[in-house]
Amino acid sequence: MKATYFKHTLQFKQASGTSRGILTHKDTWFILLEEKSLKGIGECGMFKGLSIDDCDGFELKLKWACQNIDLGLEVLLSQLVAFPSIQFGLEIAFRSLNQNSLFELFPSNFTSGQDSISINGLIWMGEFSFMKKQIKDKLKAGFSCIKLKIGALDFDKELALLKSIRNEFDPQTIEIRVDANGAFSPKEALEKLKQLSDFSLHSIEQPIKQGQLGHMAQLCSDSPIPIALDEELIGIFSVTNKQFLLQTIKPQFIILKPTLVGGFKGSQEWIDVAEINKISWWVTSALESNIGLNAIAQWTYTLNNTLPQGLGTGGLFNNNVQSPLVVSSGRLLYDLKTKWNLKF
Repeated sequence: MKATYFKHTLQFKQASGTSRGILTHKDTWFILLEEKSLKGIGECGMFKGLSIDDCDGFELKLKWACQNIDLGLEVLLSQLVAFPSIQFGLEIAFRSLNQNSLFELFPSNFTSGQDSISINGLIWMGEFSFMKKQIKDKLKAGFSCIKLKIGALDFDKELALLKSIRNEFDPQTIEIRVDANGAFSPKEALEKLKQLSDFSLHSIEQPIKQGQLGHMAQLCSDSPIPIALDEELIGIFSVTNKQFLLQTIKPQFIILKPTLVGGFKGSQEWIDVAEINKISWWVTSALESNIGLNAIAQWTYTLNNTLPQGLGTGGLFNNNVQSPLVVSSGRLLYDLKTKWNLKF
């Protein structure tokens, strides 16, 4: 077997605001496998400033994985625990090689175009008018669940935005999720959650920064809004530590980003631990190209989770690969009339 990798920089169609600043581009890496006539491709979508494997030795470790590809997937995964995005890229690449299909990794009614996945519409941070326009566009496009990034604007403006949505659309018409990306301090968080609760929100992601287990556990106990852990899961590798985290904090939801938590294997461990502890979950992409998004979407479909998933990011970039993944009426589907084209 031969393995190589290359880097690609995805360019956003328009600058996208997050609590970590404005995004204009995102680097990603691809692993290519060849064995006789078989080929495989996987994506290592390490997210700078967020991934645990955002370190100086990332490409050296990726090069090592390619040089030692004959060790096989299981051994490689065990040697790359601290590099979850490389783990995921290898999982995708090996699966596409073994399926003898670059892109149909988990054959199902989703990949045959007979079924689709409910997703939330993502609203990017920005000026009040910009965010309101995005919301109207998502509602017009048929979304019944939207997710707003909060924590970067003046909080009163964010409350006003939520109030304007609820003045027009009740909770039965539109479900609202918010994501604070750790923007609140522990001292102010509960009061802000109480103010946010006036708008019948589905949940809030990561109200305070990760690593503050006592504060987060108290918030999950006292909050009038269900809390979902996101960044909190990053860097927690063993099943024992996953169990400890969830039993300590007792969140209402966890959010799984396979690129950040160790791919299919790492995500499934979180799901198993969550379900034992009666914690709900959904899956979210992390600004991968359509190669990574495709793998995440196909795997997610097999899990039979009925909540809206966070998978609608494929159209953000102007130099993505062409794929059959299409968003229509708030759902992600496979349009079999559109072919894959690996030209970046």
